[in-house]
Amino acid sequence: MALANTWMLWAATAVVLIALTIGLVVGLRRSRRARGGDAARIARAERLRTLTSFRRALTRRALALSGILALGATASIVAGVVAARPMSVQTIQPVDTSRDIMLCLDVSGSMTEVDVEVLTVFHELLDDFEGERIGLTIFNSSPVQIFPLTDDYDFVREHVESMIQSFDRGTGVPEHWIGTLNGDGASLIGDGLAACTMGFDNPDDDRSRSVIFATDNEVNGASIVTLEEAAAYAASKDVRVFALNPVQGKDADVSAELSAAAEATGGAAFGLRDTTTVSDIVTQVQEQEATELRGKAQVLWTDTPNLWIVVLSICLLGFVVVLWRVRL
Repeated sequence: MALANTWMLWAATAVVLIALTIGLVVGLRRSRRARGGDAARIARAERLRTLTSFRRALTRRALALSGILALGATASIVAGVVAARPMSVQTIQPVDTSRDIMLCLDVSGSMTEVDVEVLTVFHELLDDFEGERIGLTIFNSSPVQIFPLTDDYDFVREHVESMIQSFDRGTGVPEHWIGTLNGDGASLIGDGLAACTMGFDNPDDDRSRSVIFATDNEVNGASIVTLEEAAAYAASKDVRVFALNPVQGKDADVSAELSAAAEATGGAAFGLRDTTTVSDIVTQVQEQEATELRGKAQVLWTDTPNLWIVVLSICLLGFVVVLWRVRL
């Protein structure tokens, strides 16, 4: 393409040079004729040439003819540039939005405020999602899937709003506890994480998979699957776990165990503090996911003839106007 553009520029330059040569030859011939027999047709022509008004008119005409020649030459060169299709280059690094996010919430009594905050943040983010699939699984002594992975954001919004309202307990058993108390104990995070990981379908699809895992990490009872086993299972499915722990650091050994489990999947564990909100953590998770999803840098070539077309239009307009004035 570059070679073709070069040849087209050389061709345009050659046309301009040929036009200039022809113009000079024709001009010289006319000049010789004017100095020859044609000069004798007007008596006292030499006195006419000495008049100031005649000289001014002659200068204006010469300038106009020079302008016509210059505008014509410029228009020819610019037309050659436009014909050569000038292009601009831009390097882009696309970010894929094909990712699945499973919200995995520990709904034991101490997690109410955190769960509401997580759901509220994602409710606000729904308008910005394009292509991401969202799922929700909750657990206590047993896990329950509220809705599977889906990109039907109206469906997600409806169920998230219902879940947020259910945390206002009122009287009786809270709606969000139904089905989560079928086992022995509470906050069985190993079983919860394993159940959330099993919610990812279509393993052959090239999508990023992550779990937002909110838990107070205060296990009460014996789970079927340990946290380490659940983390290993998530890692085997290419699922990254991002743990949100409101009491991170309260028990150093337990916190370290949760952090190690999340990091084993390629994710991370975050502790909620007075200066760190769920929104801050979700933003960090999105940034990490975007970094992971960045594709290979691509070089994009695009035609950019707009400026040259404008210059060509101005030159042609000026050429026509000056030519019209000369003929007058």
